Amino acid sequence: MRILGVHCGHDASACLLADGEIVAIAAEERFTRIKHDSGFPSAAIGFCLEAGGIDARDIDVMAVAGAHMPLGMDRHLQLSPQQQADVAAARPVALRAAQVLRRDELGDLPTFVQRLSLAPECRLEHVHHHRCHAAAAYFTRRSDAPCLVVTMDGIGDGVSTAVWHGHGGTLTPLARWGREGSLGWFYGVVTEALGWQHGDSEGTTMALAAYGDPSRLLDQLAPFHPAYERGTLAVPHEFGRPTEWIRHGALHWHFPDAVAIRRIAQEHSAADVAAAAQEILERQALGLVRHWLDAQNTRRLACAGGVFLNVKMNQRIWYEADVEEHWIMPDAGDSGLALGAALHAWHSRGERPPRPLTHLSFGPAYSDGAVRDVLNARGIAYRPTADAPAEAARLLAAGKVIGWFQGRMEAGPRALGNRSILMSPLAAANKDVLNARVKFREGFRPFCPSIPAERASTYLQGGRAEDFMITSFRVAADTRERIPAVVHVDGTLRPQTVRRDVNPPFHALLDQFGRLTGEHAVINTSFNVKGEPIVCNPRDAIRCFFDTGLDALVIGGLVMEKPGGA
Repeated sequence: MRILGVHCGHDASACLLADGEIVAIAAEERFTRIKHDSGFPSAAIGFCLEAGGIDARDIDVMAVAGAHMPLGMDRHLQLSPQQQADVAAARPVALRAAQVLRRDELGDLPTFVQRLSLAPECRLEHVHHHRCHAAAAYFTRRSDAPCLVVTMDGIGDGVSTAVWHGHGGTLTPLARWGREGSLGWFYGVVTEALGWQHGDSEGTTMALAAYGDPSRLLDQLAPFHPAYERGTLAVPHEFGRPTEWIRHGALHWHFPDAVAIRRIAQEHSAADVAAAAQEILERQALGLVRHWLDAQNTRRLACAGGVFLNVKMNQRIWYEADVEEHWIMPDAGDSGLALGAALHAWHSRGERPPRPLTHLSFGPAYSDGAVRDVLNARGIAYRPTADAPAEAARLLAAGKVIGWFQGRMEAGPRALGNRSILMSPLAAANKDVLNARVKFREGFRPFCPSIPAERASTYLQGGRAEDFMITSFRVAADTRERIPAVVHVDGTLRPQTVRRDVNPPFHALLDQFGRLTGEHAVINTSFNVKGEPIVCNPRDAIRCFFDTGLDALVIGGLVMEKPGGA
């Protein structure tokens, strides 16, 4: 059975399952180069079908993320009369009326736009936004024991926060709250107030928070957030009417509260506002999780939704919620909805138990021959290497900043050793070098290390395996002295623990770097600059290489260096 998962909207994406196995996952932004692309994921779908060696008429089920198909999405599909009726029936009456009113405005697509032609027998299934998040978390965990599932984001299908019980391949809803309980919206509003983009730059707010004092402005921010007590929403918040617009293909939001919070930041301190917002988020999420773990008599927790991209919140839950299992779906935001929709469609048919997610390398890959064609066509000098990990380790040990482009592109927001920018963590100044010369972003933002899984305990205090860089941990006593460039000002770091059997080339690079320097860790940041998606293909990588302060690019078995390189 072939199931195509599709998410059309903020962070549009697609995925393909074949008999429950993940064949391909990709976000549309990687192909269009529009960060958070909000349109129909035609390029991502095209890649998924190509990766599966099929065309659209071979799809048995199209699982659409969302309780109904977004207006205009069906223009991209060639549907049978029955499929058209199914799409219409899934829409609420108000949206059906809106569709009629906007039909003339939307009109037909241009003739050069290729529509997806589904077989008449292909089933169209709509999966609620938060059920997609819950399925993505529950069906990818490594344990099949009963667990609590918590989903939390800005808003999706009218829900911001939901709690579920997962057991025996079934997700049972326990509680949910709408926009009035959205901690995701609250944190996004603070992000907008500080001058950054809601739905994009919440990680910048989180990084700035470490430089502030949360106690100074907790009272001033109290009127702007919902509050949970004893597992339920005790103080709802009216966010007012947000405005949205699509700019260059990406969806942006504005909330009235941002104006008032901006004044607080101007009168006091942006860092203190960020710190207070982070403390509020952590307290609220921790309290909610603790209550429901106790209520369900379990110490196992699975999470998804964009709020769970906050690694400091995840850290607090890990250290303070007394959890035995702590699984966060690594593609926790909306780009993970396509996978969640597909997994729900598969498991709702009573198919075999879930398979654990051990990696996210489900994107495009390119052979050395294909890379050579690109380089030769542009007259770019390169040299082959018989041992790319050893070559990269040598460059890193010499103090160079390198682009590392290997194998299949990762899904999700993190670079995990396939589309990465790497540098030695041994000098504290390297953080500033990367921010200023390569990433072109705020100097206070930290970087993460990749560490061989078997050596993680030498750097972390009370940590655990973290293959996906989605939780930060306290550091061991001497870690700041050993690898200062990746320890944040608050004494934590966000690691990727790399297993030899999951990513052999990247693990070999870490091992070789350790032999050369004595430290088995490297700075690993996504292969992009601020405001752009992670690179997808060799052309993207080459463009980034020449437009930044990268010293070398190791792409497959080929190496490029700028003049003066090692």
